[in-house]
Amino acid sequence: MSIPSVEKVTEALGRVNDPEIRRPITELNMVASVEVEESGSVTVGIKLTVAGCPLRDTLTEDIQKEVGALEGVTNVKVMMGVMTDEEREALKTQLRGGNPAPRIPFSEPGNLTRVYAITSGKGGVGKSTVTVNLASALASKGLKVGVMDADIYGFSIPQMLGVEGQPTMVNKMIIPPHSGDIKVISIGMFIQENQPIVWRGPMLHRALEQFLADVYWGDLDVLLIDLPPGTGDIALSLAQLIPKAEIVLVTTPQVAAADVAERSGMMAAQTKQHVVGVIENMSYLEVNGERMEIFGSGGGQAVADRLKNVLGYEVPVLAQVPLEQAVREGGDAGTPFVATEGATTAQSQLRAAADSLAKRGRGLAGMPLGVSPL
Repeated sequence: MSIPSVEKVTEALGRVNDPEIRRPITELNMVASVEVEESGSVTVGIKLTVAGCPLRDTLTEDIQKEVGALEGVTNVKVMMGVMTDEEREALKTQLRGGNPAPRIPFSEPGNLTRVYAITSGKGGVGKSTVTVNLASALASKGLKVGVMDADIYGFSIPQMLGVEGQPTMVNKMIIPPHSGDIKVISIGMFIQENQPIVWRGPMLHRALEQFLADVYWGDLDVLLIDLPPGTGDIALSLAQLIPKAEIVLVTTPQVAAADVAERSGMMAAQTKQHVVGVIENMSYLEVNGERMEIFGSGGGQAVADRLKNVLGYEVPVLAQVPLEQAVREGGDAGTPFVATEGATTAQSQLRAAADSLAKRGRGLAGMPLGVSPL
């Protein structure tokens, strides 16, 4: 039996993705050496981005699986080294598309990522629950999804998505951890457990800017940003940093909650952002086939109707999500309910909202292309 060539082994290594960056290790210049002995034993030298890479065992297993499947290979050894500072800097520049300086890709002309800011007028309406379930539903459609937890004071996204890993730093570039195929970043990943955040406006703005510019998001189809409730510093900073970000309002049927949610929607008129729609959460509780309207009724539609009059365009109600215990349990367990099997009313409504957002696909409609007619 013939042994594989170095080129054949390198080709197999091209099918191995770095578990954090999710791109081929050959493309990232992580392969330091390939040696093939006459006995069929293969030794692969790998340069890790950082010495304490938490997923080095996963990378080793993936390499052994791909190379070990080649005809004639009897054994696969993986030798781990670490990139030099110069190599890490080159990788950072490569990941930023050749630009070594931090930049916000979502605000650049021609960027195709749909950015949805999930906001509410007040807290306690289930905004974060809606965010993680929308992210999970969109990812299940094969879309590349990122979630940014911009609720600096009340962050909860990592727990609700079951993220246990920490970000990896590559020369000040932040590689976010994953929840399945969803990239996730949150201030909660950088502080000690239950440590309070006591920041004023400029620090909040800087944190948001770092999450957008210093994090390696890659080529996303959708970025969901879980905003804090209200119309404060973070919402204003987002409008400045990503003017094309679109708004999804979350409210309950309660009149008081709907009135406050309307104010968040009306802020879009001042920041010139588009309101995609309204999601009414906790719409009702179904008991023995009967609906109990715990928080009243009609709040979501009332917000949509009033915003239509103010903004001058149709603002649809994307979903009316009922109270279901499994929704809360999924968030506590770090497994979004929409990702589990079944088709309860809550699951169907959340999936329908995700369908609406997914259909508003990537495109350059309405964006300046920098060209002029002859």
